[in-house]
Amino acid sequence: MLGIDKTRMVTADQALTGRDTPMQVADRHVVLGTSLHGPWPEDSEVLYVAMGCFWGAERIFWRLPGVHVTAVGYMGGWTRHPNYQETCTSLTGHTETVRVVYDPAQTSLEDLFAAFWENHDPTTANRQGNDVGTQYRSAIFTTTPAQLEAALASRDRYQERLASQGYGAITTQIAPAEEAGDGVFYLAEDYHQGYLHKNPGGYCNHGFCQVGYQ
Repeated sequence: MLGIDKTRMVTADQALTGRDTPMQVADRHVVLGTSLHGPWPEDSEVLYVAMGCFWGAERIFWRLPGVHVTAVGYMGGWTRHPNYQETCTSLTGHTETVRVVYDPAQTSLEDLFAAFWENHDPTTANRQGNDVGTQYRSAIFTTTPAQLEAALASRDRYQERLASQGYGAITTQIAPAEEAGDGVFYLAEDYHQGYLHKNPGGYCNHGFCQVGYQ
């Protein structure tokens, strides 16, 4: 492992192989009590967000009105069903990601994007604070054309806000989910799910950052 540049994105042919067996995780969200695996309510939509360590990011989203369930996992890379140790090598291509299942009648994409932009630093490529590596890169992976359009527009608006206050360029990866690596969201180990509820004093480096979105 010596000499590996964790900030360099691995290519598909360089990525670890992984395995065919998915992680075994609880059936229901430890806080919300809703199914981690689905099926979810018919009118639900799914959005994937990555903003550094997924522990704090997940808690931000499970607390939002209109969010049906959240789950943490690995996305944007090529290794099949990676584990945490593999992802930490930056040899999977994945970033720590939160799957957000929400009711668009109860919350808006603007509210979701406000929580995303305001609670991490999207201007630091492949890092959040002391967490360094491609697994900590900022990303939004969308599941509908409307989400993609809204995500790109929200990035441009927030960039204007950042620039007006002297901050740098946004590095956030924004792409349809199916175009992110192999396009698959792999659930993380069960102990990561709802981590900050299970461990209230656990590590979290998320909170209001830089400037307001709206």
